[in-house]
Amino acid sequence: AFRHHLWDLGLGVADAMDTAQRGMGLDWPATAELIRRSAAEAASRGAAVCCGAGTDHLEPGASTTLEEVEAAYTEQLETVEGAGATPVLMASRHLAACARGPADYAAIYGRLLEQVRAPVILHWLGTAFDPALAGYWGHDDPAEAIDTVAGIIAEHARRVDGIKVSLLDAELEVRLRKRLPAGVRLYTGDDFNYPGLIEGDAGGHSHALLGIFAAVAPAAAAALRALDAGDTAGYRAVLEPTVPLARHLFAAPTYYYKTGIAFLSWLNGHQPGFTMVGGLHSARDLVHLSEALRLADAAGVLTDPDLAVARMRALLDVSGVR
Repeated sequence: AFRHHLWDLGLGVADAMDTAQRGMGLDWPATAELIRRSAAEAASRGAAVCCGAGTDHLEPGASTTLEEVEAAYTEQLETVEGAGATPVLMASRHLAACARGPADYAAIYGRLLEQVRAPVILHWLGTAFDPALAGYWGHDDPAEAIDTVAGIIAEHARRVDGIKVSLLDAELEVRLRKRLPAGVRLYTGDDFNYPGLIEGDAGGHSHALLGIFAAVAPAAAAALRALDAGDTAGYRAVLEPTVPLARHLFAAPTYYYKTGIAFLSWLNGHQPGFTMVGGLHSARDLVHLSEALRLADAAGVLTDPDLAVARMRALLDVSGVR
């Protein structure tokens, strides 16, 4: 139902990615079912959906080989493509653990991109979101990795729809954006600086593929419609008030942002309870959640304020807070 809500707003859905607790409780069998269900719902109405393909069904540990990583990616790619969704090649903890340098990344991604049925989306997830991805693309410093990423994309441009960049560094995102071949999109995953990156400048703009949009979907949809119509003032007026909420939800430790997303989904009536896989609903304390409620109200993204207040009071009551 929530996916249809997003499609009704004119948005696409990015599913089975880190917001869905990939690598934080959601296992591969459940993920595969999620992919098939979401893709079927999208097909029922001709809506846009992309889904993550990774290597998270492999056992953790540094003993994984590059061949095992490639085979794992291939298995998940087949699931996503078989379901009819656009694949997102998610960053792999296993590849980060066993790759010896940029050449290994180029080889793995190159072989994967040569086998896909249609252009896919790459994903560069920074260490704020997943510390296990340190050194991705063969460089400890993300700034030094831009040449490697741009080179892989340039070599396989016809197989790449775009790349989602979640570094929380607007300058680095723009640097990579300027290096992309014509027709390859930069999808911003910067939940701190998204209004300016999406609006862009004379040199280009980023597209939106953001976890925060799940929490502010009506405002995001309205802002993007205004931007499409050339109303940049209207775009800013709607989207910029959501930034304090986003910066709060994605505050360190950033990978717990999922708790705030689910919390606001519950407050807005999109789910019957505030419960998450692996007990992750307890990852943020009541002070954080209370501030999230205040900031969501200030951003105008509480669709039913009375329901939100009633549910927050119930949470405080059961927690013994008066």
